[in-house]
Amino acid sequence: MPLLGRTVITPLTIEVRRGAVADLGSLLADRRISAGGDVAVVVGPGQGEKILELCRPSLGAADVFTVVGGTIDAANQLGDQLRRRQYDAVVGIGGGKTIDTAKYAATRYGIPMVTVATSLANDGIASPTASLDHEGGKGSYGVHIPIAVMVDLDFVESGPDSQTQAGIGDAVSNLSACADWELAHQVRGEPIDGLAVTLARTGAEALINHPGKITDDGFLTTLAEALILGGIASSVCGSTRPASGGDHEISHAIDRLYPGTGSHGEQVGLGALFCTFLRGEPDRFGQLARCLHRHGLATTPADLGLTDDQFVEAVQFAPSTRPDRYTILEHLAMSPTETRERLADYAGAIRDHCG
Repeated sequence: MPLLGRTVITPLTIEVRRGAVADLGSLLADRRISAGGDVAVVVGPGQGEKILELCRPSLGAADVFTVVGGTIDAANQLGDQLRRRQYDAVVGIGGGKTIDTAKYAATRYGIPMVTVATSLANDGIASPTASLDHEGGKGSYGVHIPIAVMVDLDFVESGPDSQTQAGIGDAVSNLSACADWELAHQVRGEPIDGLAVTLARTGAEALINHPGKITDDGFLTTLAEALILGGIASSVCGSTRPASGGDHEISHAIDRLYPGTGSHGEQVGLGALFCTFLRGEPDRFGQLARCLHRHGLATTPADLGLTDDQFVEAVQFAPSTRPDRYTILEHLAMSPTETRERLADYAGAIRDHCG
């Protein structure tokens, strides 16, 4: 008998709106995640008190844990605290570091995880991975996809523009990642998941074509949905393929060679733009360049504070960051001289599109 369908694991609920934090208790009860509010609320050190003030009335039975997130040690410490009581769910409220810390700890003890995002800096909102620092650098760990995802636009709007800009770079880079995946399929016969590609590409296409600004609710909603779809796409296919290609390899190389250069989103956005140029896609390149430029993201190495030589070194080093992944960088296998020549051509193309 032929396989007529497949089961796809997604969050039970996704809400992107203002006032989401204040309505958290109602959402948990309505979705039968926690009728009595017996949850572990995890917040970061930044806006923790303000967040608790809003959600405390509807979560009277909750325990609150403040974490300085982003490290494997913090995640393990949180996990040790979670096992002292039985919780209906772990609710991570905040930015990427806090959410990743909560996702890892919840997965470790098999507790459902609810994401309440107060920033839109990356696709970790709904992804099946947690990016955490350890003594040897930064690692990516497989975790359960959140059972519910909420984005509070009040907090997103009041946060730094740089976080939203980073999210734009991360979301639109999915276009380049999917193109790299298709290249690997054509050249090496690597299996490709059409549903995962559709999800990742649909969100990115909606964002790149949106005429709004980062201060508009409509644009922020589209950005949130693009990041959520990117995370779900990775869950659907069981890998980060639809959201990570040569763009992420370049970003990982920059982190390794020149740590602290820029945000993850800025770096993958620039990496995606350069990889799109290398693939010889003039229409897509122009579209992506104008989007990044319009929203104030880097379109040249100098915008990130890197010299051309430093960027060339990062591109040369990039494939070694993901030896198992085939992208346009592995396909072209450029020498340093060839990379420098292509970068010069790229600079001319950027001037044509961005002035």
